[in-house]
Amino acid sequence: MRKSPCRRLILLALGFACPFSYAATRSWTDSSGRKVEAEFSGMKGDSVLLKLTTGQTVPFPLARLSDEDQAFVKTLGGGGGGAPAASAQAPGAALDVKRVPLDKRVWPAQVVVPARSIEIAAVTESVAERKFVYQSEAFEFTSQAKLAGSVMKEVARTFEATRSLIDTLPWGIVCRPPAGRSRFLAALYETRADYIAAGGPEMSGGVYSSGDKIFKIPFPSLGMEKRGQTYFKDDNYSNGTLVHEITHQLMDDYLGFLPKWVIEGTAEYTEMLPYKSGTFRAEAHKSGIKEDVDVWEKREGFTLAIPKLEQMLTMNRDQWDEECSTSQKMRDMYHRSQLLVYYFCHLDGDGKGTRFIQFMDAVYGQVAELRAFFADPRVKRMDGGRFSYPRDFPPPDMNPASAPFKHLQILIGERPYPKLAQEIMDGYKSIGVKVTVR
Repeated sequence: MRKSPCRRLILLALGFACPFSYAATRSWTDSSGRKVEAEFSGMKGDSVLLKLTTGQTVPFPLARLSDEDQAFVKTLGGGGGGAPAASAQAPGAALDVKRVPLDKRVWPAQVVVPARSIEIAAVTESVAERKFVYQSEAFEFTSQAKLAGSVMKEVARTFEATRSLIDTLPWGIVCRPPAGRSRFLAALYETRADYIAAGGPEMSGGVYSSGDKIFKIPFPSLGMEKRGQTYFKDDNYSNGTLVHEITHQLMDDYLGFLPKWVIEGTAEYTEMLPYKSGTFRAEAHKSGIKEDVDVWEKREGFTLAIPKLEQMLTMNRDQWDEECSTSQKMRDMYHRSQLLVYYFCHLDGDGKGTRFIQFMDAVYGQVAELRAFFADPRVKRMDGGRFSYPRDFPPPDMNPASAPFKHLQILIGERPYPKLAQEIMDGYKSIGVKVTVR
């Protein structure tokens, strides 16, 4: 992709600011060579506050600036803590204030959904239109049929608990709705025919569509039965598909910058964690992976193996689709993805997931660049996901053949693939699981 000589630096704020400022306009350069004229207005966590010539003050990650600019900031005492600065915030920046700095992230023991998050408000209930709209703190649910209050609360609890989990895991993700929306959207369909007619894939039990950014699921996948004119949970009610697809929805901004095995592996990871009534037992991840492995081997006949490690890690979208040509092959690819993500989170190196956390933090930089691009007034969104921009202001790299693999080397390090394969086998052996990796 072409590099732009200039852009408006509108990115996400972290932590707390130091109180001083440096009132002199200078040229700032990011790690991609893009420049902007701005004044230094202090720090907010690990972001520099830049006052643009328009008068707006916006944060930009210090690590994404050029070496020269980073050195300049350090001469001013930037990077320390202090009292919060009274400065303007970039659109949506406040939503990322709770993003924990890299060196302070830890794996949680339990994640409990706050009670306020699952308070349900009925917005619309129309039998004639088959439209029933409910809202929780961060989600809006549109259902084709009326749901019992207990069911709607249980569904909302799962959605909101998954949001709390993703926010709390040390992957550095702060969940926020798509631009222009106050909530994430979910659509619940009364029948599979309705679901498929709305674009749901034939082989799926539920899906997150990144095109319209709506989570879609049919009642049969949840396990619901009709009593009179209202749906209630039946004995087959399940949260599994919900957690998996909600993870995709909450990580939407990241999906274009992640290999498919990370996309599916992280969703399988969250689904793997023991969950009950709004609480994820994140500390039970080891028993979670062991229970899953036991089911794969005994009930599904899956062989615990990653036969082509390098191919798996570097597989592009087209190659992934070819490998997932049947439901069984797709299932196998999901299992291998889960094995890889679990390894990098809990068995690699120091056992704290350091490489994976650093990898996700680097991907966050790509996400921040793209958000900044679309926040610039020169970029115009159009129907069908299209957008226009000036010739001298191109977007960051969004090429699916390159963007998802830009930071893969952080995970691999200096290890040749045969050495990494052996370390994966050794890592699983340490918890009593035999996995063959080639």
